Amino acid sequence: MFDAGPSRRPPADTLAPTPAERDTLVPPPAGKSGTAGGPVVPASATTPPRPSRPRLLLGMLGPALVVSVAYVDPGNYATNMTAGSRYGPLLLWVVALANVLAMFIQYLACKTGVATGQDLPQLCRAHAPRHLNRFLWLQAEVVAMATELAEFVGGAVALHLLFGVPMLPAAFVVAGCSLLLVLLAPEGRRRFNTVIAFLLLVILAGFVYQSLVSGSWSGALDGMRPRFADSQSILLTTGMVGATVMPHVIYLHSSLGRTRPGTRTTEKRRILRAHRTAIVVALGLAGLVNASMLTIAASTLHGTGEAPETLDAFHRGIGQALGPAAALAFALALLASGLASSGVGTFAGQIIMAGFLRRRVPITVRRLVTMTPPLVVLALGVDPTAALVLSQVVLSFGIPLALAPLLVLTARRSVMGDLVNRPVTTLAAVLVTLLISGLNIFLVVRVVGG
Repeated sequence: MFDAGPSRRPPADTLAPTPAERDTLVPPPAGKSGTAGGPVVPASATTPPRPSRPRLLLGMLGPALVVSVAYVDPGNYATNMTAGSRYGPLLLWVVALANVLAMFIQYLACKTGVATGQDLPQLCRAHAPRHLNRFLWLQAEVVAMATELAEFVGGAVALHLLFGVPMLPAAFVVAGCSLLLVLLAPEGRRRFNTVIAFLLLVILAGFVYQSLVSGSWSGALDGMRPRFADSQSILLTTGMVGATVMPHVIYLHSSLGRTRPGTRTTEKRRILRAHRTAIVVALGLAGLVNASMLTIAASTLHGTGEAPETLDAFHRGIGQALGPAAALAFALALLASGLASSGVGTFAGQIIMAGFLRRRVPITVRRLVTMTPPLVVLALGVDPTAALVLSQVVLSFGIPLALAPLLVLTARRSVMGDLVNRPVTTLAAVLVTLLISGLNIFLVVRVVGG
């Protein structure tokens, strides 16, 4: 599928980086001449100072937090809270398992950028046949738009819950706010990271408050014992695990992890260790949010009659059980989730097009194009819950097509150099890829067949 030899195309990173990408890459040493006849500068003068370990970790935490937003998007609300309202804390172990799988996948994606200095779309362009590369780009764009659908639905539902705004006008408000958010990216990745981190903090604070009010963690430990209740709980588990890994953030994290050309292997290993710690911290926070969703639904909605299955039903049930403040916290967290994940999706879309096609469009143009399908779906009056299901089905097709290139490329020494996967890592990656891909295929078959 992928060429084993060197690329016949020009290196993908010869394309001039955008201002946002320039923040991703480490700048060349100050004082180094760009011409062959320039002055010779001592190595000690051209080598940038080595950052301390805490500072390095702090720098890697920003990209990890950006990526973690995809794991607390509105699609996670539906699956996690449905699991809690139907089965109590029974499926809490599934949230933990899905989170561990996500950490492993994001580590491999980040490792790709650290080892090669290129992101996954660029590597696909360099090593895959032209027709396969174009196909991978096209499906990645479709998946990105499907992601937008879930995020727009979540944000629009949140505005409807907060202010009673009808769904379609609320979706246009979300579109405008997300456009303002992505405009921060060209001004510098640090500013974008800061805004995303703030929105993630809003999400976390909202669910921490609901957990404290409901006392949702009492008795939750029993949910860490792997087991099922019935066939429906198995199907729900399939949705929870299969829809956890988001294809667009695999591409995104490989780009945010890129190192500058000439970085020594010892320094790459040091950077990768910092990324690994940052991934554990950031996705650990995302896992806490997802677990809180499930335990809150378990403590407030389980055993109260017919289990709710829509976002507005969850909001109404939380308000009745915990009061208006908890319902407000739920709606604000949902709004922050929709806005943050929408901005991250647009940022990832820029990387997808630049890597696969070596083409770029202004980020505002991309935002306007990718927001059109979700707005059309909502304008047609599609039920929000049905729209969420539709987005998850489309995502299910994209996950294997992102994991397969990641698996193949990280196992090649010709691509990864000394950071090539060890055999045990490759075996684990194969098993994880087969598990997630199989669960998504099973989910699609059940949804389409049902």
